[in-house]
Amino acid sequence: MTLLLVGDIGGTKTLLRLVETTADRPPKTWKPDKLYEALYSSADFPDLVPMVRQFLDGARTELGRELEPTKACFAIAGPVIGTESKLTNLGWTLSVERLEADLGIPSITLINDFAAVGYGILGLSEDDLHTLQAGEALEDAPIATIGAGTGLGEGFLIRHHEGDRVYASEGGHADFSPRSPVEFELQQYLRDRHHLPRVSVERVVSGQGIVSIYQFLCDRAASATGTAIGDRDLPAAEISKAALDGSHPLCQQSLQIFVDAYGAEAGNLALKLLPYGGLYLAGGIAAKILPLIEKDDRFLNAFHDKGRMSPLLQKVPIHVVLNPQVGLIGAAICAAQLD
Repeated sequence: MTLLLVGDIGGTKTLLRLVETTADRPPKTWKPDKLYEALYSSADFPDLVPMVRQFLDGARTELGRELEPTKACFAIAGPVIGTESKLTNLGWTLSVERLEADLGIPSITLINDFAAVGYGILGLSEDDLHTLQAGEALEDAPIATIGAGTGLGEGFLIRHHEGDRVYASEGGHADFSPRSPVEFELQQYLRDRHHLPRVSVERVVSGQGIVSIYQFLCDRAASATGTAIGDRDLPAAEISKAALDGSHPLCQQSLQIFVDAYGAEAGNLALKLLPYGGLYLAGGIAAKILPLIEKDDRFLNAFHDKGRMSPLLQKVPIHVVLNPQVGLIGAAICAAQLD
């Protein structure tokens, strides 16, 4: 058995997990079982090393045996350049060489958190997915991943006879493209409010995007009526909840705009990659607002709205990832593949 250490490292929280695997277990059919897991506040530690040491001490106490991981993969909420990553919101600078030396783990890798999602797709079962569009799946075609959460992640997988290759991207920082008069108003509102020369799609298709859309609609309504709108500072979770239960018209309209923009951006990604292996919606928000995504085919209508290219997108399988642990599953699959 091989002992793997995996982690999902964010600016606020870090989740660490120990898993075991056999060397001959095929990654694409493997969903690793956890031996031990712990959640930490990232800001409580000056670096990842003391956190991992505390984690391993806790695991040894809990499991009552010596534990020496031989491979580790850490998914980072930020860019990974080569073998290094700088987490500016934590002040951490991580490098594979230093981590291997300080932790005594022979083989460590750092990957972007959305690359971890890409690996995790390979370990999901049918129960972990909700299909929006069956499409016409092709086994050797690319797979695309997109996920609105705190930000907007985008990535892709290339199927290869030597093994699947996973790539992250910074596609969430591409330009937001308005498609309707209200979206053009929203774009200008965000430019003026934040003094921006341009608006990225992440500012609309993300948790903070939901808040921004809602505040835009509140300010727009107040300007039209001359009357201030109630609480314009609701968090994304409350806006989504009110939209789901139909208790607040502006919240409902906010999520309609959000779903439209999400579907349109997913369609943009699909046009660039033609992911007939499947397009997967991860990131957390999609699973939580699934009834709004499916209502009146709103997401799919925006996804398909690509003019003469629309028939191509009707063949793309589209799935919502329901398993919130997809990133940790992916980190384990990535770790298992290390030499």
